[in-house]
Amino acid sequence: MRLIRNILIGLVTLALLAVMGGFLLPRYVSVERDLVIDAPPEAVFPHISSLQAFAEWSAWGGIDPDMQISFSGPDTGVGNIMEWASEQPNVGNGRQEIIEIVENESVRTTLDFGDMGAAEAWWRLVPDGEGTRVIWGLDADMGSAPVGRWVGLMMDRRIGANYERGLARLQAAVEG
Repeated sequence: MRLIRNILIGLVTLALLAVMGGFLLPRYVSVERDLVIDAPPEAVFPHISSLQAFAEWSAWGGIDPDMQISFSGPDTGVGNIMEWASEQPNVGNGRQEIIEIVENESVRTTLDFGDMGAAEAWWRLVPDGEGTRVIWGLDADMGSAPVGRWVGLMMDRRIGANYERGLARLQAAVEG
């Protein structure tokens, strides 16, 4: 009986430490990847200023070729909206809308993942020698709950590789 009691006390202590530790983790999370593309910003910009073009090189389309995608609003620029639905848990369901554009320099979007939360994604184009450094980032508020903060701790590992694959696909689309 004493052994069971000690095991229960140990489990409760671990659970409390995990919850308390979650409150110490950062609330705000950023993921960022970059790649130099051998083309001027004017050649890269059309691929990031339209979510229809983004869908062509995004890494998530390669994860689920059966993903259902719909577009609304203008074909490019502020108000361009993409919605998707997928059975794949790595893709899920969501909505992305372009909310800000600085021509040949940057694009900012909002992302809505339903119950999984919201975030902002963005691209910056920086001249780099003869090419363009494309910086793709995501900023998210993981909330005040410890579980969300533990998820945030893994965010870079969860989506960073997809950002790298997407940038490689963008590079192929622009340079090809």
